[in-house]
Amino acid sequence: MHPLRIERLVYRWPGAARSTLGIGALSLASGERLFLHGPSGCGKSTLLSAIAGVVDVPTGAILVADKDVGALNGGARDRFRVDHIGMIFQVFNLIPWLSALENVLLPCTFSKRRLERSGEDPAGTARNLLDELGLSDPSLASKPASELSVGQQQRVAAARALIGKPDLILADEPTSALDEVAKAAFVDLLARECAEAGTALLFVSHDRSLEHHFDRSVDFLALNGGAA
Repeated sequence: MHPLRIERLVYRWPGAARSTLGIGALSLASGERLFLHGPSGCGKSTLLSAIAGVVDVPTGAILVADKDVGALNGGARDRFRVDHIGMIFQVFNLIPWLSALENVLLPCTFSKRRLERSGEDPAGTARNLLDELGLSDPSLASKPASELSVGQQQRVAAARALIGKPDLILADEPTSALDEVAKAAFVDLLARECAEAGTALLFVSHDRSLEHHFDRSVDFLALNGGAA
C-alpha cells in the first residue's frame, strides 16, 4: 500500500489563465519523510489541498492509501480525509476554546478508524503524544488552545495530526513562526513520531535549512514542470 501516489496531475484554479499544478509523478512509501521545497506562492499549498481533496482533481491523478481521491464525492472525501490524513497547517487551526487535549482528540471524534487505532485509552494516547512532543506539564493539556504559546500550539497541532496513526501527514509551512532552534527540534520530533507510527510525511517549506531531517528532498518547481 502506498500512502501517496500522484500521476499526471493537472489542476487549474477556476478562472485562472494557466495551470497551477502539472505534476508527472510523485509517491511516498509508508514511513517515508519527504521534504518539498519551493518559494512562497509557487503552488505548494495548492498541491496539499489537492491531495487532501479540498479541491476537485481529475480521477486517477491522486491516490491516498490506494484510494482515488478524485473519484470520491464531497461527503465521502471528507470522511476519507479524517480517516487517512493528518494535517498540520501554518496557522495550526486549533479550536481556541477547546483544551489542548480536546484538540488532539478531535480526529477520534470524527473518525472511527482513528479512534480504534488510538488504542484502548485514546485520551491516554493523546497525553502520551503531548508528552513526547514536549508538553509534559499536565496543566497544559487542560488549557484552552488560545492560552498556549505559538510553540505549544504547534505541538498540539502535531499531536492532533499524529493520533490514530493516519497513513499520511501533510505539513504546510508549520515552522514559519519559530526560531531556528525551535524549528529543528520540532522537525526532529515530528519525523521521529512519524517513523515510529509508520506514517508517511509530506513536509512543505521554503526553508531549505530543514531538508537534512528528511529521507528525500524534492524541488517543487522542478516537480511541477508540467504546469502550463
